[in-house]
Order: sequence, then structure tokens, then C-alpha cells
Amino acid sequence: MSSTQTGKTIDRIAILNLESHPLVTPTHLVTAVDEIGQLHQVQVAEEVPLTLFVDDCELVTLMTLCTHPAALALGYLRTQGLIKELNEIQSVQLNWPDHLLQIRTVSGVAEWQPRINQRIVTTGCGHGTVVKHLAFGEDFHLPMITVKRSLIDAVLQQVNDHNEVYRQAGGVHGCALCQGTKILAFVEDVGRHNATDTMAGLMWLHKWSGEDKMFYTTGRLTAEMVMKVAQLGIPVLLSRSGVTAMGIQLAQKVGMTLIANARGQHFLMFNGKLENG
Repeated sequence: MSSTQTGKTIDRIAILNLESHPLVTPTHLVTAVDEIGQLHQVQVAEEVPLTLFVDDCELVTLMTLCTHPAALALGYLRTQGLIKELNEIQSVQLNWPDHLLQIRTVSGVAEWQPRINQRIVTTGCGHGTVVKHLAFGEDFHLPMITVKRSLIDAVLQQVNDHNEVYRQAGGVHGCALCQGTKILAFVEDVGRHNATDTMAGLMWLHKWSGEDKMFYTTGRLTAEMVMKVAQLGIPVLLSRSGVTAMGIQLAQKVGMTLIANARGQHFLMFNGKLENG
């Protein structure tokens, strides 16, 4: 059992240290048979159930690579709107062999129940629900950013160097947090929502704000994805995949720059302002 507990101020470094463990293997070598009966040794992505407890109450089980379990759990609570600040967390305990993660809060979770009971089933992979009040929720507006085409091209070129698990095994989604052309962090997981939530947790743990960042994902831009990234205060969302109509509508509502179908030097901007150069 690994743990960190510091009273009113959570120890960010101790939580980040929980993320490194010899039992974590994001890919595995397995045997497969091809169409003509020949045997092949191939790498496949890991998928393990990480069960999250909050104050001894079982909240959710997330199917994940489990390379960033603490950040994933914290990010899940953040993007579900269940905690607003990291200082609401008192401790984090991780049982590696059983993939159990226990979070203890400062004030308890009694007031969460009405929000937890109101959920919308979404198109998400990994966990396909979102707390209902967030989907139609808070009245906030992101700063509209004019994005240079050269910046998009540079980010797309760099993220290709970070898809380590995808290159080995496929079957995963990736996301990147970018500040200008610099990639601050890159996360891969079996579901795009897990990857996004993990990034949300890492942003808290590293004290990264969102207003001057761009978020890249390999996953499609549904309304839930737009909502998650908007909650992080990030004004620009870029995807290799497509976009849904509701995703566009929500981006327009909150003023997010939304770019999809971004591959090579091609992309489509569905909301925002583009500048050549």
C-alpha cells in the first residue's frame, strides 16, 4: 500500500511518486495467428480495472493502462465536478496488486449523492457517463484565441513522436498539453476520456493553468470532451478525429477554438479564428 497524507495541503510530489511502479506494463507480448495460419508475437495494450473509493465509498471502476492511476482518479473527480480544488483532498492511497485507489476528502462526500445519481450516458470509452448538471451547466466563457496555422502544424508534427504505446500495440488514445510548440505532457490510455482526465489530474499536480495552453487528443470531439477541456480553462482543442454537432454547439457557447480532422498539414476549424503564418 502506498500513501500520502499531509493534512490541509496535499503533497503533490508524493502523489506523483505513486505513478511509478514495476508492476505497470502498458503493453504485453501475446501470440496471434494470421489469416494463413502463421504464428506472430505481437504487443497489445494493457487494460486493467482501477476501482476508485472516496471516503470508503466505491465510486467508479475505470478500465485503464494504469500508468497514471492517481492523476487519473484526481482528474476524474475534477472533470466530473465533484471536487473544485486539490486542497479538498486529504490523502491518496494506492493498492497496486488489487488496483484499488482510496481518496479521502477534507469535508466528506455526503453532498455528492444527488449529483452522482443524475448522470447522462455518453459516447465515452472507459467510462460513458457524465454528471448531468455539468452538461448544461455553468455559465463561463473562454477567451477567443487567434491560432496561427504554423502553430497547429508544429504541434501535429511533434505529437507523432510521443505515441509510444500506440506505435507498439495500437488500441489506445493519446492527448497532449501544449504551451506554444512545447508539449508539457503526453498521456496515452485505452479511452480518450481516461487520457483527458489523467491530464486534468497532472495539471493540478504540476500547478499548470489552462488559459495559455492547447489541448490535443486523438479522440473524437463530443460535447463531453469539449466540456472537460473547457473546465480546465483551455481555450483551444485540437483533434486528429472528427467532431459531433453538439460538440461544435458547446464550443460556440463557451468560446472555444475547435479544430478537428487534423492530420499531416490538413485540419478543419469548426469554431475560432485562424491566422496564416
